[in-house]
Amino acid sequence: MNKSMVLDIHTHTIASGHAYGTIREMAQAARDKQLKLLGISEHAPGIPGTVESIYFSCLYLVPRTLYDVEILHGCEINVLNDGTLSLEQKYIDRLDYAIVGIHQQCYQDAGRKKNTENLISCMKNEKVFFVSHPDDDHTPLDYEVLVPAAKEYHVALEVNDNTFRRISKRLNCLENYKTMLSLCMEYNTPVIVSSDAHDPSWVGEVSRALAFMEEIGFDENLILNTDVQKLKEFIRYQN
Repeated sequence: MNKSMVLDIHTHTIASGHAYGTIREMAQAARDKQLKLLGISEHAPGIPGTVESIYFSCLYLVPRTLYDVEILHGCEINVLNDGTLSLEQKYIDRLDYAIVGIHQQCYQDAGRKKNTENLISCMKNEKVFFVSHPDDDHTPLDYEVLVPAAKEYHVALEVNDNTFRRISKRLNCLENYKTMLSLCMEYNTPVIVSSDAHDPSWVGEVSRALAFMEEIGFDENLILNTDVQKLKEFIRYQN
């Protein structure tokens, strides 16, 4: 793929409890990778060791530019088994964007149909613009239902580079991505490509995901990472 990736919006710092860089270290790494924008998206309550909810009420204290990299504030919020989010709305309202995802630490597989229904229920929140790593058949999803729902609710599905680094731990992830991305092209549903970096050394690292997408002939015009303004318009961001 010829498109350059100028932003990375799914990253974690030491605040998430199992990551290893500070916000400033992550921003320095983003500058070194020549990124223009970095999204910090700590895990919401439900993941062991992560921040308390009050963390998200104080994000205004963080400079909007660090090391010449623009900073956006997000959160990776857990989908719960009743189809709700693991972060209260008053804190979600403080975010620039929310990512929702199923994590086995706080979710029990309910079967393909119900997992998909629960995820879509969370996608309806007005601050949710992304779905993290929808690729693992330990909690299977129905892509024939998920992809058009993502289009309807203005949500981009993620291609997570971390999946390709941890491929043995995810079930049927490559076949799932092939199915999902084929449907994204059919429905003209945008995607986000993310590092899911838990250490500064991984910020902006999406080469494995891009190589896979090129191999299957994915339409790079559907990728949101190639233009800062395109991303901001997608999340309805206002300075």
